[in-house]
Amino acid sequence: MKTFLAFLTIPLLALALPASAQEKGRGEQHGKFTPSKPPSHGPPASHAAPAKPQPEHNAPQPRSFSDKAGHPEAPHVDGNKWVGHVNQNMDARLHLDHPWEHGRFSGGFGPKHIFRLSGGAPSRFWFNGFYFSVAEPDLAYAGAWRWDADQIVIYEDPDDPGYYLAYNERLGTYVHVLFLGNS
Repeated sequence: MKTFLAFLTIPLLALALPASAQEKGRGEQHGKFTPSKPPSHGPPASHAAPAKPQPEHNAPQPRSFSDKAGHPEAPHVDGNKWVGHVNQNMDARLHLDHPWEHGRFSGGFGPKHIFRLSGGAPSRFWFNGFYFSVAEPDLAYAGAWRWDADQIVIYEDPDDPGYYLAYNERLGTYVHVLFLGNS
């Protein structure tokens, strides 16, 4: 009987060790910033007037998103606070003449719907037959994403019609994404 239990226990330990090792290293890439579980809800809607388009020669100044020492220099979530989204409400760079041109995402929103990326790059990535692209103003914030492995959560963007927010669980950061359709 002891031999049987030993044979049963060893494979279980072998499966548990890699999972715990993966969990330990989750936030190390950003120093003190350790992403927690996905936020329970998306950012609140802004009631500000839409931003006016700016001429090309008057480009917006780079913004800082590092709200605390050790936090990433990218839009991120700290608990349920969407750092960077308040300053981005109705960003003229995210204006679409035809919002939801390719339909609306119907795969589920929020932390109960975690999706593993299956491939691609910022210009076109996919999971579960759904296709997206990262919004051009947010391309710089998606450089560390693993397009064939990261787990993301999709939230509706209450301020930028036609866009969604993709939260990267591993990094704790998010970007605006455009739904391209499903297969």
